[in-house]
Amino acid sequence: MALMQRKVRIIGGQWRSRILTFPEHADLRPTPDRIRETVFNWLGQDLSGLICLDLFAGSGALGFEAASRGAALVVMIDVDARIFRALHENKEKLQATQVELIMMNAVNFMNSDIRKFDVIFLDPPYRSGLLPELLPLLPPHLETHGLVYTETPRAWIPDKQWNVRRSAKAGAVHYQLLELVHN
Repeated sequence: MALMQRKVRIIGGQWRSRILTFPEHADLRPTPDRIRETVFNWLGQDLSGLICLDLFAGSGALGFEAASRGAALVVMIDVDARIFRALHENKEKLQATQVELIMMNAVNFMNSDIRKFDVIFLDPPYRSGLLPELLPLLPPHLETHGLVYTETPRAWIPDKQWNVRRSAKAGAVHYQLLELVHN
């Protein structure tokens, strides 16, 4: 029995219109084109020089989109071996030398890596309930004006440590751009 391949298109930057393929998986729901367009408008289309982290890379839609738009480095994390293989194949196909792939549990990565990022894409599988556990781990990993993108199945309000810079809803997806509150 052949495994079903799914596809998502990069919508902007140097790899605009290139297709990413990834395996069928219950927890994979690539960020839709319309939402990605909005998010990258919020981030300012050109990510030249920025360091990004895609903590639940999945299809790679957000991470490869960031790399396509000029990010200097995109670290993509996923724990699933099949998904990781697909990410690696897409990285090779695009010759995405600025993409670093790490197969690891997201919580373990946040507790072991000391780098700082300009943008962190935090879109865990909805059923995992990991968002409230991971958000407190992010501040030491954010650059001074760093931003965190989240996607949730219902309206969600972060704790007082975070300011919601932008938020929107498309279909059943609630998404927002967060920044740390600096006292």
